[in-house]
Amino acid sequence: MQNLAGADKEALIERLTAEHRALKARLRELEKHIALTTAEQVEYAQLKKLKLQMKDRLRLLERN
Repeated sequence: MQNLAGADKEALIERLTAEHRALKARLRELEKHIALTTAEQVEYAQLKKLKLQMKDRLRLLERN
């Protein structure tokens, strides 16, 4: 991952954290449904992948 200045890095971490929180909230919404439509099942799977990718990026940024 590219080197970022302190302020830029913090801003990116904050943005990614907010996006991660939004993905988590949407997943919780979908989990409340008794059954998911096909479109919702696809969305759920995509959101899970995005959330994991976001978490990995955050961990990498926080370590560097």
